[in-house]
Amino acid sequence: MTEAVARPAPQHDVASALLSAILDMAGDLDTRSLLERFVAASTSLTGARYGAINIVDEDGASVEFVQSGFTDSVVAALGHPPHAWGVLGAIPDEGVLRLDDLTQHPDFRGLPAGHPPMGSFLGAAVRVRGERFGTLYLSEKAGGFGPDDEAVVLSLAAAAAVAVLNSQSYALEVRRQQWLTAAQDITTMLLEGADAEDVLERVAAAAVQVADADVAAIVLPGADEDELLVEIVTPAGRSLLGADMSTEERVRAAFDDGTGCLVADAGDSPTLVGYGPSLLAPLHAHGEGMGVLVLLRRTGAAPFTDEDLTLAQSFARQAALAFVLGEAQRLRGHAAVRDERTRIARDLHDLAIQQLFAAGMQVEALRTDPSGPVSAEASQVLEQVVGHVDAGIRQIRVIVRTLDDPGATIPLVERVVAEVELARSSLGFAPHLSVHVDGVSVDPLAGDRVVTGGIDEVVAPGRANNVVAVVREGLSNVARHARSHAVSVRLAVTTGDPGQVVVEVEDDGVGVPPTRTRSSGTRNLAQRAEESGGSFALLRPASGRGALLRWSAPLD
Repeated sequence: MTEAVARPAPQHDVASALLSAILDMAGDLDTRSLLERFVAASTSLTGARYGAINIVDEDGASVEFVQSGFTDSVVAALGHPPHAWGVLGAIPDEGVLRLDDLTQHPDFRGLPAGHPPMGSFLGAAVRVRGERFGTLYLSEKAGGFGPDDEAVVLSLAAAAAVAVLNSQSYALEVRRQQWLTAAQDITTMLLEGADAEDVLERVAAAAVQVADADVAAIVLPGADEDELLVEIVTPAGRSLLGADMSTEERVRAAFDDGTGCLVADAGDSPTLVGYGPSLLAPLHAHGEGMGVLVLLRRTGAAPFTDEDLTLAQSFARQAALAFVLGEAQRLRGHAAVRDERTRIARDLHDLAIQQLFAAGMQVEALRTDPSGPVSAEASQVLEQVVGHVDAGIRQIRVIVRTLDDPGATIPLVERVVAEVELARSSLGFAPHLSVHVDGVSVDPLAGDRVVTGGIDEVVAPGRANNVVAVVREGLSNVARHARSHAVSVRLAVTTGDPGQVVVEVEDDGVGVPPTRTRSSGTRNLAQRAEESGGSFALLRPASGRGALLRWSAPLD
């Protein structure tokens, strides 16, 4: 930027130029751009050498500053925009402050080092919705400012106020549409059956982008009563993962009462040091707290507004309701499948088994009927038919017993092998799988055959389902959070009394954070262990690298 002296237009052109400037501002829906137009028009039409509009907070500190006339080197030397103190603080809400020499004003406090000298001065407020939005500063006009300049500035300020109001309304509508789109995406993911943790990560990612925040965190209830933990966080705030927010009064109020709020400085909490403005939006549905969405900006950033809070709370409510609807649909789907399996099992029992049994009885009667003897060959064939019918009946009864648990008929090791192979795409490499029975290693893959090692004879079907879920969730957590290069899955079964099954998933990634951490998935694993009479732990491996997930339970 080069320093130049603005020259006023001839008087007969001022009205036309003023109208053109007003129209230009009215057509600009970007607030920063129209402020630049406002300052440029003000300096051009009044002949001021320097011009600026300063938007300050309630303490008079500048939060946005648009200037014209200063060189880049001068701006860099000054370091920060001026505060609304001294002469600048004396500019009235209505009308203008016009000075032949601002250095003679009783509130003049001097100019900072490196600031160009200034004499003539004209200042006016720009008011939006009855409140001061910003203040225009003009300085250094040859011969000083006059009444005509006041009229021009007041006209421009009024037009700028209308343009700012339009741009704010437009920006608000854009943000509202962005929040609505994000909520629709969340609902779609849930209704399509997406994993809950994936959906929560999407909630955080959408919120941090739409709200122009630095970090978004989702606080969820922990395994212990009244425990609230940061379970989901966007990458820039990864250090917050696992933070205990149980004693944070605002977070607790948002979770318990559904009361959202704006916080001027979140840094007064030891957990949130380094952050300034924050916004808390409760995830509430039907009066029940599901979690809290926390949006954070770095210290010194612009505060969130009441509109931000309203939109974020609406989004959080829609997301929470979508979770409820998604869960209801999932349960309805499970119920429908269960009902269908029950119907099939009933038909097999009532129809197929009865018909086979009747056929077997008829064949048996024919084979043993003394009034109609059959040849030895025919008797042997009929005996084989009876055996086949009995075997068919037994097989159908097995099918009936396992209809409610289709995975129970697949060997456990084969199911674990499938989970390990499926994880290859999300991890980017193949995990290593080892299986031990009573301390003896079993090669789970021998050519094209999966070796079960006799595990299905000692591990109950229900417990086998838990083992598969632990392997799946453990590998999923590694793929999401660990940033690892190697993963080992270990399945160990100890028979005898008492017998137990142990699952370990070890990675070489970023490891367990120093603060408590638990994702929604690992909380499910802890619940599975508790329900099974077993144990669950997330540990630091002996190697000192990565994390070790260990889950154990009795065999039945």
